[in-house]
Amino acid sequence: MTDPDAQYTELTIAALHDALLARVLSCVELVDWYLARIQTHDRNGARIQAVVTVNPLAREEAAARDAFLAAEGRLSGPLHGVPVLVKDQAETASLRTTFGSILFESYVPTSDATLVTKLKDAGAIILAKTAMCDFAAGWFSSSSITDHTKNPYAPERESGGSSAGTAAGVAANFGLVGIGEDTGGSIRIPASFNNLFGLRVTTGLISRSGFSPLVHFQDTPGPIGRTVADVAQLLDSIVGYDPSDPFTATAWPPTNAGGYARAAASEVPLGRWRVGVLETGFGPDTNPDAAPVNQTVRAAIACLEVLGVSVTPGLDIPALSDWIADTSVYVKQSKSDISAFLAQRPEAPASSFMEIYDSGRFHPLNDLFHGIADGPETVRGDVVYLERRLNQEHFRRLILNMFAANEIDFLVYPTVQVIPPTREELAAEKYQSLTFPTNTVIGSQAGLPALTMPVGFTSAGLPIGLELLGPPLAEAQMLQFARAWEQATGARSPPTL
Repeated sequence: MTDPDAQYTELTIAALHDALLARVLSCVELVDWYLARIQTHDRNGARIQAVVTVNPLAREEAAARDAFLAAEGRLSGPLHGVPVLVKDQAETASLRTTFGSILFESYVPTSDATLVTKLKDAGAIILAKTAMCDFAAGWFSSSSITDHTKNPYAPERESGGSSAGTAAGVAANFGLVGIGEDTGGSIRIPASFNNLFGLRVTTGLISRSGFSPLVHFQDTPGPIGRTVADVAQLLDSIVGYDPSDPFTATAWPPTNAGGYARAAASEVPLGRWRVGVLETGFGPDTNPDAAPVNQTVRAAIACLEVLGVSVTPGLDIPALSDWIADTSVYVKQSKSDISAFLAQRPEAPASSFMEIYDSGRFHPLNDLFHGIADGPETVRGDVVYLERRLNQEHFRRLILNMFAANEIDFLVYPTVQVIPPTREELAAEKYQSLTFPTNTVIGSQAGLPALTMPVGFTSAGLPIGLELLGPPLAEAQMLQFARAWEQATGARSPPTL
């Protein structure tokens, strides 16, 4: 019997565009299928709880893309008709934006985030806004408006955060591709837990204008997808200089940003690459939560070597945990960043972080909220903060020297040192935000780009990700590497809902 859903599940941008041009599929048909799947499995069925708000105009926008193709005989842009899931951290005009907070359940911004405008200009359809923990303050999905977002591969376990809904939604085929945001790992943790590719770019390649901040000089939106080609094509449409975000000077001149789809499509053999294995990125084998991660990642590294990658083992960052602690500024910076963002929005239901905190209306498992509340109103003159900012530069230089001294292109290690925790473990406070063993903070706190890619499953069927850490503006090379891995291994497998 033919599976009626076969043409939709695991659909890629290229396959969609081929089908649209061949007139065997329409944008409206695809949007209808995704909306039906969300209806069936988000709050019902598998109860993934990935979606906060469905765009009520999605079908109308899809019809407009179909009309354009019929009239012009061509696609309207590189993302023509692509239904995108957007983390509810990005403001969307005329579509509520909650930032994961129950206090903002009725907040409708007056303008789109720059990234959202870029998506629309490229022909994309904003299908839905997706779940995140309150104001992105954590590594898990705990949200006062959507509670926990389930992992489609193991419903009793975490989907990771804070871009929980985007990753779980893309994995569960609620949308074709997704937008997350990453301050300390919020793209890469959920992408790793959900068997996806997720990219944290060099800060400033993508505008943060219209995104709620956490640590403004670490924050960056970015793409999440089931394939490298999709991630690269999505990335091409959202990078670029934005006068409203001075950090995007990184994307000028334009040669610094773009050409990712073309780069990913080029045939670059794995034998071209040299990687170093960061041994201090592995948890202890005696830890039952770390051992299956270590086994899967080490098997993947052995496979890379068989496939021709030059592998330098045994690299070490002495006292890595101290470096992580001494470059962490979340509890110092986040209060002032969030408050400044809210103060610029007089129509918002709260005007400062402390107004949100004092209301008590945030998810009780968001322990980082307490740390932020205890932090300073301003970082000006804070000696500890200044030391940690200086330490970030020292940490960055240390890692860049590892690349040079060992003549490697990337460092590799487990994206997260442990398997996705269960909701019961989180409720028992097994993990805290500032001590959760995620390696994603290495790239974030050193100011370097990083990409997580799926490399296999544990014996219990849990997805595991391997992270590539590269030098500044190495996104094209990381995508080439990941594409070669993807073609050689086919590491991704969809979940069964």
